Amino acid sequence: MKFSTALLAVAIGTASAFAPAHMQSKAQSSALFGAVRSLDRLTGRSQLDPVVVDRYNAIPYPKDLILAEYVWVDADGKCRSKTRTLPAKKGEAVELLPKWNFDGSSTGQAPGDDSEVILKPQRIFKDPFRLRHDGIDNILVMCDCYTPGGEPLPSNHRAKAMKFFGPNEDQEIWFGLEQEFTLFNLDEKTPLGWPEGGMPSRPQGPYYCSAGPENNFGRSITDSHYKACLYAGINISGVNGEVMPGQQEYQVGPCVGIDAGDQLMMSRYILQRVCEDYQVYCTLHPKPIVQGDWNGAGMHTNVSTKSMREEGGLEEIKKAIYKLGAKHADHIAVYGEDNELRLTGKHETASIDKFSYGVANRGASVRIGRDTEAEGKGYFEDRRPSSNADPYIVTGKIMETIMSDIDAPVIAPLDKEQA
Repeated sequence: MKFSTALLAVAIGTASAFAPAHMQSKAQSSALFGAVRSLDRLTGRSQLDPVVVDRYNAIPYPKDLILAEYVWVDADGKCRSKTRTLPAKKGEAVELLPKWNFDGSSTGQAPGDDSEVILKPQRIFKDPFRLRHDGIDNILVMCDCYTPGGEPLPSNHRAKAMKFFGPNEDQEIWFGLEQEFTLFNLDEKTPLGWPEGGMPSRPQGPYYCSAGPENNFGRSITDSHYKACLYAGINISGVNGEVMPGQQEYQVGPCVGIDAGDQLMMSRYILQRVCEDYQVYCTLHPKPIVQGDWNGAGMHTNVSTKSMREEGGLEEIKKAIYKLGAKHADHIAVYGEDNELRLTGKHETASIDKFSYGVANRGASVRIGRDTEAEGKGYFEDRRPSSNADPYIVTGKIMETIMSDIDAPVIAPLDKEQA
C-alpha cells in the first residue's frame, strides 16, 4: 500500500479543514482529489474528502448523550454491530444498559417468520473510533444473543462457557490469548508484502519480529489496533510480526474467566474496524496459504489456575495436561475450522491426530515454559486452537476439562529431539 498518498490527503485536509472556500487554492484542491482518486484505485477506499470528514468529526456531541455501539457474534463467529443513542448516565455500568434487538434472519441466527433476536449487554469498552473531548466516552458494548423468551441462541457460546466458569470462580483462572491473523490486499488473494500472483523471493525466517520495508508488512495497522485496544480498555499485552510475511500477532491477557472471551472478541471487532479504515482485508483463517513452506495462524491459549500459581503448581499443571490429553479429540472438534490444514506436525505445530506435551517445545500440543519448569509453578500453553477458534468455546472447554474428575493416564513429555 502507498501510505504516502493517504498521508498527503490527510495533510492537505487538516490544513484547510475550516478555511473559507475562497482561501483554498485550486492547486491544493486538485492535489487533494487527485490523491484520493489514486488511493481509491489502489485500495478501494471511498472517495471521501478528508476536509469533509474532519468537519463532521469536529461537531461536538451533546453532553447528556452517548453513542453505544452494540457488538455481537453472528452464526459464523464474526462480529456484527449497530449503534444507538442513550443518556450518558446509562453508560456508567453494564447493568444500566437496555437490551436491544436485531433481525436475526439477516445474520443466520433466526428464521424470517420469527426473526427478532435479543441483545443482552455484558461488557462495556470505551469507543476508540468516535472520540470526544468533554470528559465523557462513547462506548462499545459486548453483547450475547437470546430468543425473545430468554433462551440463549445456539450461537451464544458465551452463555455455554459461563456454565463452567460460574461454579469455579474460586479457581481464579487466568487466560492469555495469542491472536494471529493475516493481512491481504483487497483482492483477498495477495498477502501484504507478496507479489501479485506469486510468492516472496525469500523463505520464512527474516519476517518474524522484524523491521524494515522488505520484512515487515502492516506495522501501521498493528500499531493502530494496539493503541485503539488500549484506549478501549482491552488488556492487550503485546504485538509482534509473525513468521509468514503479512502475518501478525497480538496478545490479550491475562484475563480472568469469561472476560478473556469478551476482550478477545471485542479486540477482533476493533481489528476489523481498523482494517476497514486502512482498506486492508484481514483473515483469521488458520492456513490462508496452503502452497509452499509457510506457517499457519493460531490462537495459542495460555492457562493458569490459582493452584497452578502456588507452590507445587507444576504438578497441578501436569494433571491438567493429562486431562487435556485424555479429551484430545473433543478439544480438536471445537478448536476452529480448517485446523487440520495447520496442525500437520510441521511449522511449529503438533499433529492433529496425536496429543503431546513438552517443556519449551513448540512442536507439542501443549507447552510448558522454561520459567514455569524452573519455578515449579505458573502456566501452560495450549497450542492447538486455530486463529479462527471461538474464544468462549476454547476457554470454556479448557475449564470444563481441567475441572472434571476424569481418569487421565500419565503422559510422557515429548523430548525436543522427537519434535
